[in-house]
Amino acid sequence: MVFRLGEKYQNYVCSNGCVCGNPQEWASALSRRNFLLSGGAAVAAAPVILAAGSSPAAAQASEASAPAGKVSSKLVAKVNETIDADKDRLVAIFKDIHQNPELGFMEVRTSGIVAEQLSDLGFEVVTGIGKTGVVAVMRNGKGPVVMFRADMDANAVQEETGVDYASKVRVKRDDGLEVPVAHMCGHDAHVTWMLGMARVMTNMRDQWSGTLVLVGQPAEEPIAGAKAMVDDGLYKVAPKPDYFLALHTAPVPTGMVGMRGGMMQAGTDQIDVTFRGVGGHGSTPQLTRDPVVMGAYAITEYQALVSRAIPPLETAVVTVGSFQAGTDNNVIPDTSLLKVNLRFFSEETRQKLIKGIRAINEGIARTYGMPEDQLPTMVMKGNSPPLANDEALIERMVTPLRTLIGEDKLLLGIPPVTGSEDAHVLVAPHPDTKIAYLYVGVADERAMAAATKKGEMLAFAAHGPHYRVDPASIPAGAKVATVCVLELLAK
Repeated sequence: MVFRLGEKYQNYVCSNGCVCGNPQEWASALSRRNFLLSGGAAVAAAPVILAAGSSPAAAQASEASAPAGKVSSKLVAKVNETIDADKDRLVAIFKDIHQNPELGFMEVRTSGIVAEQLSDLGFEVVTGIGKTGVVAVMRNGKGPVVMFRADMDANAVQEETGVDYASKVRVKRDDGLEVPVAHMCGHDAHVTWMLGMARVMTNMRDQWSGTLVLVGQPAEEPIAGAKAMVDDGLYKVAPKPDYFLALHTAPVPTGMVGMRGGMMQAGTDQIDVTFRGVGGHGSTPQLTRDPVVMGAYAITEYQALVSRAIPPLETAVVTVGSFQAGTDNNVIPDTSLLKVNLRFFSEETRQKLIKGIRAINEGIARTYGMPEDQLPTMVMKGNSPPLANDEALIERMVTPLRTLIGEDKLLLGIPPVTGSEDAHVLVAPHPDTKIAYLYVGVADERAMAAATKKGEMLAFAAHGPHYRVDPASIPAGAKVATVCVLELLAK
């Protein structure tokens, strides 16, 4: 059975993957259909959501023509049995990592756990790739090379979940700020899913053939870790992958899997903008050139780029996540710092945003009398292009996942999102590698019921203080990871 968005909602995703039209109305339509939940329970009916522009007939044809799959129901049953027997250990690992989170490029303890676990299983393990990255290789005869990535870093967020294993960690960053640290995006689950899958693959070597490459990646949050691993010689220790897989937690019911072929996530840039000024006493602003005022104007003017410089049917997001300036009430500082984040689905849109931000910065600085050699600087930090899944590979995953989780927990053709990743940067040197990036639900029934009561579709927000991974999703995600890998390597 196929959920049909209907003609009214058919054109809300452009050919470049952007969500346009009226997203709120589209979300409302999906909510009325209860495609995610019904009173906090699992999906009540058909899970297949058409990507806009698709026809119901095409979706039905896609369902009917899904490849038969190499993972039999018998093999799925063995995966379930093996991981269920291992679930207590896996949940303990998850809780331990959750209580001991580490920021990007600081994942010394986490990478140590990954390296030790995989080494004990017989993988060839190399550490320190991209500072704290881990690469583990298991060769098991002839066959394709499959790379699976789990990101390891946490967020600078104060956890407020109330769980007894909540993080209390605080660290001092390189910029001198002391910040709370917590896994508010689920990377602790990603690591544990990979470790659970690795044990199953080791125990079932007679069932598959080929090479499995596991990557513990640092610094996904600053969009820097994948490039760091590639630049630091990832492919001196790992073979070129034929297939690349990654999973990410999603604030939807535990065990659900969401995926789509084609455009999946937006590209992103992290930019530090520094305004220079002339500091002085707060009582005599006329004697200064105030970088706080310059920064404040820039923040508001950036938004006009989206509303007035980018075509309405394109998707663009400009966010200023931090505005840092001065220390005292009565002192005008001589610099201010804006931490800017961009989201886009095309390189053309990206360039318009970057050029526009530079023009706004320089125009404001000149207006306030700054000389040409003191104009604002822009430091380009982490960058990742949009992430697109291989259409055929996603179709190939449908049958084994259907066997694993059932029809009612499989969400196909989900819309692209403006969230971003750098996972696919790991395979940027090999553009013919086929990519499959999937979401796995991690919200328990209580969280979903609370969201439903408030009229919300999602249980909590990523990077928010209440992001809580249901421990029951740990074995569930490990099973999804294992079945996806086996689909590509099973004999």
